[in-house]
Amino acid sequence: MIEDVRGNIDYDESGAGPTLVLVPGSCSTGAAWRPVMASWNGEFRCVTTSLPGYGGTAERRPAGDPSIAYLAEVVETVVRTAGEPVHLVGHSFGGLVSLAVALRNRVRLASIAMLEPPAIELLLESGENEHYRAFGRMSEAYAAAFSGGQRNAIAAMIDFYGGAGTFASWPQRVREYAVTTTAVNITDWASAYGFRLSVDVLSALDIPALVVCGEASHPAMRKLCALISEGIGGANHTTVDGAAHFMIATHASEVARLLAEHAQRAEAADTAPAKIAEFSRENKDALNDIGAARCHGHGERTPAPSAEPFAQNS
Repeated sequence: MIEDVRGNIDYDESGAGPTLVLVPGSCSTGAAWRPVMASWNGEFRCVTTSLPGYGGTAERRPAGDPSIAYLAEVVETVVRTAGEPVHLVGHSFGGLVSLAVALRNRVRLASIAMLEPPAIELLLESGENEHYRAFGRMSEAYAAAFSGGQRNAIAAMIDFYGGAGTFASWPQRVREYAVTTTAVNITDWASAYGFRLSVDVLSALDIPALVVCGEASHPAMRKLCALISEGIGGANHTTVDGAAHFMIATHASEVARLLAEHAQRAEAADTAPAKIAEFSRENKDALNDIGAARCHGHGERTPAPSAEPFAQNS
């Protein structure tokens, strides 16, 4: 647990190796990542947390101000505690918050992976009006049902994401937690709708990125994942066969494989500049020595080309 002046933040870690900060979605806690983590057998140092209002993480959004910045600050605190840079991984609303963290650029990230982040406003910005309305019809009806006293109103939202019958298929304790955190989830939707995104904004992201979508997910979500991937440019867009939104539970081993490969690619790409810089420094020293010897015997010579630009990129 991180003790923060604005409220406690869930924090737990296990394993060794490259650090992955795993951010769950709404109505969930860091425990949601256990099936995925189990597939890694301690291969990565996994840091888990919960978003504000869930688990032990205190809500910090003031009434009437659902800005996603408050949630990004929580994840940034987790990243700093874990030790930068980290591979940031977010599922669902946790993926959207992770995207906000990456775009704010206040902590160092080695990479980002997002599993179906609901960047709803990007649909409207991109002219995907029917897909935007699909989200709108669902969220408005859901919020109205909850305001009207329907205790299980959240079932409609869960089924929108996972398909008809998804909520009913969950264990009782999981359903009950979703029901008891419905008010927080509705605030999450306000945060999502308030997060304005465009292709121009996404194009500023220049770290390795992975966008994961389920083959059986809602068409609006599949389109949204494609738009995010295209907007970032160079992002790896992957579809999990047979999966829907809650793939970290239903297709944990496949998700684990994709995330591991993504982190490993990013690690390899990050070490290459360092090796080049190390070589270039050694090469520069050698060239300087040769140049000095030549100057001593033959007078002035044109300086050997410097490899300094490579070192500056380290």
